[in-house]
Amino acid sequence: MTNKITLNRFRKSYVPMVSILTFAQILKMAFQAKYNLIEELSWRGLLHDNTPDVEELLNSEMVSGYAGFDPTADSLHIGNMVPIMLLMHLQRAGHKPYVLVGGATGMVGDPSGKRAERQLLDIETINHNLNCQLNQLTQFLDFETGENKAEVVNNYDWFKDIGFLEFIRDVGKHISISYMLSKDSVKNRLETGMSFTEFTYQLVQGYDFYWLWKNKNLKLQVGGSDQWGNIVTGTELIRRKGGGEAHALTAPLITKADGSKFGKSEGGNVWLDKERTSPYSFYQFWLNTSDEDAERFIKIFTFLSRERIEELVVSHNEAPHMRILQKELAKEITILTHSEEDYETAVEASNILFGKATSDSLKKLNERDFLSIFDGVDQAEVGNLDGEGIVDLLVQHSGFLPSNGEARRALKENSVSVNKEKVDDSFVLTADDWINDKYLLLQRGKKKYFLLIKK
Repeated sequence: MTNKITLNRFRKSYVPMVSILTFAQILKMAFQAKYNLIEELSWRGLLHDNTPDVEELLNSEMVSGYAGFDPTADSLHIGNMVPIMLLMHLQRAGHKPYVLVGGATGMVGDPSGKRAERQLLDIETINHNLNCQLNQLTQFLDFETGENKAEVVNNYDWFKDIGFLEFIRDVGKHISISYMLSKDSVKNRLETGMSFTEFTYQLVQGYDFYWLWKNKNLKLQVGGSDQWGNIVTGTELIRRKGGGEAHALTAPLITKADGSKFGKSEGGNVWLDKERTSPYSFYQFWLNTSDEDAERFIKIFTFLSRERIEELVVSHNEAPHMRILQKELAKEITILTHSEEDYETAVEASNILFGKATSDSLKKLNERDFLSIFDGVDQAEVGNLDGEGIVDLLVQHSGFLPSNGEARRALKENSVSVNKEKVDDSFVLTADDWINDKYLLLQRGKKKYFLLIKK
């Protein structure tokens, strides 16, 4: 996409030279002035490796590039955020992003970084997962406006009519066994075993790139560094079979400062689907990031400027206990992934658990957010307890406190709350006290909770 204002500025600035400059040269200068993508990705920590001359290509024309997403689940997770961010940067730089959904490759399973073979999925499950993932990707990419609007392609569309003999004759002959064996995704699995299905994955993904280069003029594939072998198989196939040139660009695999795997919480994957991981839990994941990780992640997972991030780092280092970096990181990525409203709800929910809150603020929460906040809190299912006194609620019906005497001491100390409101020994439960007509939150002190759930 060419910015007309930018080109007009160049024409005025270089009046003596316009007659000797080609349009391609002027276009190149316009792209360089607007957004140096390689430089941007590099300072953000999003550049691991790339093929030669890719920077020159990106600075000289509108490039169509893609990243692939396999439908292994009906939601993407934060481990998918790196290729998503790469596509977003590509589009912001004026280039055209393509999302490749793996209707075909999802039937095979990518062995990259895996210790065992993936479970194969049926076509119905694959299509369901693809549709769910595409709905999520519209949150990040513009699929509607401009020359460089994002597009979706499904590799099942070109693989469904290719026979096995045709594929090994017309594609397989261009890539040698020794070339395929040299890839880390293969070498790392030779001892434990790899099926022929997985072994051929890189050839299938390589053909994706070849098909897109030939039919859609795509010249770039982006992904995580674990995808390098698969991507350059594609550039090699384009060179050998098509006599053309294409490029690869990868981001580093993200790990935490302590060396543990990024993208996991105690409950497993952190999903982009708010029904799987609530906005509150999503916000909390980023808020609990270490100082060292927060400084890296705020560059990788937000679009804040270098100047703004540097300001935040200085402010954070002056008062680390305020967790300025973590709060800004959690804010930006929660809004990016969900919405500003979801972010505000997550902050309010955090204040309920860790700050001041009222019974009314608890009752404003929907059931999903309420349960997310108090996930892991001890709980018990009970019948209708309307009319019961506070001591029986604390002891007999919940086991929250060990004895009536302990309950009375806690009440005398004014340390007992029901739904975040302090109560004394005169409290009697009524129907209005239940949250969503189902939940009752008992509390002693600031951090000890118990949840009663009406059957």
